[in-house]
Amino acid sequence: MKTIKHAFADGISRRTALQSAAALLLVPALGHAQAQLALSAAFNRAARNRALSQRLAKSYCQILLGVLPEASSKTLADARQQARKGFDELAKSSLPPEVARQVAELKKQADTADALVVLPPTRESVAALAQQSDKVMLAAQTTAEAFEKVAKVGSAKLINIAGRQRALSQRIARDYFLTAAKLDGKGLRDQMKADATEFRLALDTLAAAPISTPAIRNELELGRGQWLFFESALQRKPDDKALETVATTSERLLEVLEKLTDLYDVALKEVLG
Repeated sequence: MKTIKHAFADGISRRTALQSAAALLLVPALGHAQAQLALSAAFNRAARNRALSQRLAKSYCQILLGVLPEASSKTLADARQQARKGFDELAKSSLPPEVARQVAELKKQADTADALVVLPPTRESVAALAQQSDKVMLAAQTTAEAFEKVAKVGSAKLINIAGRQRALSQRIARDYFLTAAKLDGKGLRDQMKADATEFRLALDTLAAAPISTPAIRNELELGRGQWLFFESALQRKPDDKALETVATTSERLLEVLEKLTDLYDVALKEVLG
């Protein structure tokens, strides 16, 4: 017959064993969640290159046109710095092979774009950067879609949509400045209209999404308001005042969209635990 001491010891042993077993079962789940959280951060950094590529080309064209030269130079430098920092952070991330391949191609295209802005802008270099920025945006979109598939979480699509809104706002502004510089190639105006339509539809999609918070709803309303200011500026002929207004409103809209994308990223992290 067991003594009270032995019985107590056996109880402790069983409880310890059960706790250990539960912890072992929990480790894979926690590991998966942490991996998903890391993937979410990498997703946002890679996808941001859609907007950064267009912002780079937009500010470079602004410098050519003499639009707010000091502010445009700062915007150009900021876009370059953000891109470099993002790739440095991605290099430290453990990515699935299919995603890593896409990121490598994205960096190759982004490096080519970055090399084009070393010298002061000319009509030729602005046109070349505009073309290269679209290659970067395409590579970044492909990368974002690869991340979305790997994430296997519905709300990852919302980050993708919100993040693409950043790029659309910058590409529309870029195209406005290219038109002002008389570098509007075939189909540029049609692209502006298509981008504006996609932007409006995406706002409606985000507003109807089931994942929402008071902060997200507030930022969506701010986004709609800033979009109206931006869209109104785009309707004006590109004189000096209009060019400055498009430059400033596009930056304000980008700030709202950056915050909105980050809010969706936070919501995704909360879903993942």
